[in-house]
Amino acid sequence: MEMKKINAGKLRAIGYDRRERVLRVEFDDGSAIDYSSVGEDVWRRFSTSGSAWSFYRDNIEEEFAGSRGRAQVQSKRAELEDLFRAPDEDQG
Repeated sequence: MEMKKINAGKLRAIGYDRRERVLRVEFDDGSAIDYSSVGEDVWRRFSTSGSAWSFYRDNIEEEFAGSRGRAQVQSKRAELEDLFRAPDEDQG
């Protein structure tokens, strides 16, 4: 599942598996929750929301069943490499 990095409230990354209809939300404390049976419309509105934290609290947190886990954290070195990578390096 491809994750979209965000910085909204306690949210740090969000991702969606269309085939499985699973929404993954990762938090700044390293925890993560996978929500099942999430429609693509909810994902689209969430991922494009100007206020993702509020959208999450109002439309996802209490509306869908979630299972807790841990965020897949890259090493600090990989995070720094991503941060300082030149734009043309991404095309490999």
